[in-house]
Amino acid sequence: MKLYSNDVEAIDGLKNSYNIFSKEVAKVIIGQDKIVRDIFISILCRSHCLLIGVPGLAKTLMINTIASALDLKYSRIQFTPDLMPSDIIGTEILDETRKFKFVKGPVFANIILADEINRTPPKTQSALLEAMQEKTITVSGSKYTLEEPFFVLATQNPIEQEGTYPLPEAQLDRFMFSLWLDYPTFEQELEIVKTTTSQQFLSPEIALHRDDILYFQQLMLKIPVPEAVYQYAVKLISMTRPGNSNSHAWANEYISWGAGPRASQFLILGAKSHAAIKGKYTPDIEDVKAVATAVLQHRIVRNYKAEAENISVNNIVEELMKKDAF
Repeated sequence: MKLYSNDVEAIDGLKNSYNIFSKEVAKVIIGQDKIVRDIFISILCRSHCLLIGVPGLAKTLMINTIASALDLKYSRIQFTPDLMPSDIIGTEILDETRKFKFVKGPVFANIILADEINRTPPKTQSALLEAMQEKTITVSGSKYTLEEPFFVLATQNPIEQEGTYPLPEAQLDRFMFSLWLDYPTFEQELEIVKTTTSQQFLSPEIALHRDDILYFQQLMLKIPVPEAVYQYAVKLISMTRPGNSNSHAWANEYISWGAGPRASQFLILGAKSHAAIKGKYTPDIEDVKAVATAVLQHRIVRNYKAEAENISVNNIVEELMKKDAF
């Protein structure tokens, strides 16, 4: 790990490291720069992401590549209807001395891909969500601490809903970002096909080690935030809540439930990290706006009128962020 003489030098180092990281990931993952950026921001904030996209968009390859570029232990859990909590956290077995021995499950890694998390019942979902919140596992009265950094990327298929168990709003709120993975452009898909159907194979070099990530996670907490940015973030969240003095007209018309205080916290943390990877020493309002949609996408519950008029959460967030809304 490189040592920095002060926080300003450390932010410069973070910017350089992020640029190296994004270039290494781009060797394998083509055309998903914003998704990769938001996943990196989430890791810096000690938080988790929910990734929504149709099959075949390289979600598994993306998280595997990110883990390789960050020199972290990676584990994939395929969620199915018959998956049990012990399949995630581990189980106790009798060893040769007839004593119980705990065998750790796949959750004991640094980066977890929870593939199709909505395909398993709530009891099994909660086993992972508890680990995300507490960063510990309790088995038969014994507590096991998960190694930091600990990051979960959960995926959902937006098309096929038969046989799924959608995450409740309270559990969705534990994810910092909800990210929609879209189809690549024609040019990007052409490049993907060329690189994956030939002998050309590139693998990422390590851009950041575990100790570097832990250091930069601490650095995020030390970044100062102007009062105006705090005010903007909290005002933006309060505008999503219908029926209060700060409610936006669209909130009263199109929203059943607005975002809670955790959204305000994630806006500030996300803004800090977004500013830092750009080489800025303090975040501004534009940094809040850069992460607002990903923070709010799964925290705003639209009403029937919004659905009938085809008003999406993205449309609502864009309307809230207009200058005249403040």
